[in-house]
Amino acid sequence: MAHLGLGAFHRAHQAWYTQRANDAGDSPWGIAAFTGRRPDVARALSAQDCQYTLVTRDASGDSTEHIRSIVAAHDGADADSWRRVLTDPAVTVVTLTVTEAAYGDTPVIRRLADGLAARRAAGAGPIAVVSCDNLPRNGAHTRRALLQASGGLADWLDDEVSFVDTVVDRITPATTDDDIAATGDPCTVVTEPFAEWYLSGEFPGGRPLWEACGARIVSDIDVFTRRKLWLLNAGHSLLAYAGLARGHAHIDEAMRDASCRRWLDELWDDVDPVLPLPPDEKEQARRTLVARFENPRIKHRLAQIARDGSEKLTERSAPIVAGRIRAGASPGTGQIRLWGAWLVHLRSRWTPDEDPGASAIAARARHDIDDGAAAVVDHLLPRDVAGEPRLNHLASAVAAAAAEIGGTP
Repeated sequence: MAHLGLGAFHRAHQAWYTQRANDAGDSPWGIAAFTGRRPDVARALSAQDCQYTLVTRDASGDSTEHIRSIVAAHDGADADSWRRVLTDPAVTVVTLTVTEAAYGDTPVIRRLADGLAARRAAGAGPIAVVSCDNLPRNGAHTRRALLQASGGLADWLDDEVSFVDTVVDRITPATTDDDIAATGDPCTVVTEPFAEWYLSGEFPGGRPLWEACGARIVSDIDVFTRRKLWLLNAGHSLLAYAGLARGHAHIDEAMRDASCRRWLDELWDDVDPVLPLPPDEKEQARRTLVARFENPRIKHRLAQIARDGSEKLTERSAPIVAGRIRAGASPGTGQIRLWGAWLVHLRSRWTPDEDPGASAIAARARHDIDDGAAAVVDHLLPRDVAGEPRLNHLASAVAAAAAEIGGTP
C-alpha cells in the first residue's frame, strides 16, 4: 500500500486497521506513507524504523499497541520516491487522508496525478484509490479532481484505477508533551476506543482483510456518510464554534456546558426527518456520540475542529437545511444556531490560515453582523431552495442566533 497524508488520523485508523488485519493472519501488508505538508513526521518515524505507539484512551484508563504496518515514511515533496512507490506493481492500494479543501487544483491532487501518470507509463497494473475523509462520495470527488488536473489520464483511469468511497471515523486529538513523556515515544498517537470504516468499491489488485477487525464492505455507502456528517461532524462543528465563544477549549468541556448540550440535541433533532434510518438506529447513534464526546480523557481541541468551516459546513449542515425545506419544514432551530455560531467565530476568532475560503465572508461579518449573516446564508444555502419566500428572514435568524451565543465584539 501507499498512503498520502501521513498524520495522526492515518496512524490511528488505516494503519491500525492494517496492523490488526496482519495480526489476524492476513498476508502481511506494509504501507509506504508520504506526508502531506511538512516532512517532520516522516523524519521522526524513519528514525525509529517507522514503528510507533498507539494509545487508546477511555474514561477508565489507557491501553497501548505497537503499530508496525508502516514500513517506509517519506517527505511528501520527495517526488522520486513517490513515483517509485506508485510504479511498483506490488503496490495495489493507495489511501488518502486529506481535508475537504484538498479537492481541486491543489498540490495533493497534482501529486496523485503525477504518481498515477508514472504508473501508467510503467505499465504497473491496476490500483485502487481509497479516499478517507468526510466528503460524501469521496472516491468520485477524487476521480473528478484527477481528471481536471490531468485530463490525459481519463481512459487509463477508467481501465486500471478504481475509486473507493469510504466513511471513516475515529477521534484523534493532538498528542501532547505529557503523552510523549508517558510512553517515551516521540511518535505517539492518542485515540479513542471507537473506530469505524465503511468501504464501497472494487480492489482489482487485492487489499488487506480489514473486515477481520471491524471494517465493513458495503454496496451503498450514502446513508452511513450522511449519518456521520450530520450527527458527528455537524455536532463537532457546533460545539467548536459555540464552545470557543463560551470560553471552552475541548469537546468534553463544551459537553458539560448546559447550553451547548441543549443546542447539540436541537441540532440532532433537526436531522431526524431527513436521515433515512430506523428511529432506534438514530437514537443509538446519538447515545454513542454523547458517550464519545463526554470522554474526559480525550482532549479534542475545539480550535482544531473549527478549521475550514467554509468547506465543512457545506456538507455537514447545508444538505439538512435543504432537505427540511424541500419537505415543507423550517430550516431547523439547531441548524440556524450552527450557522450563527460560525458567524460568531468569523467575527471574533477566525484567522486566514485556518480557513482561507472564508476570507470574504469574515470581512463582511466583522464589518457588520447583519451583513455577515447574509454572507453566511449566501454561502451555505443551496441555490435550489434559496428563492423560497419563507427564507426571507433566514439571515436575521442567523444574526439573532449569533447574538444569543455571545462572544461577538
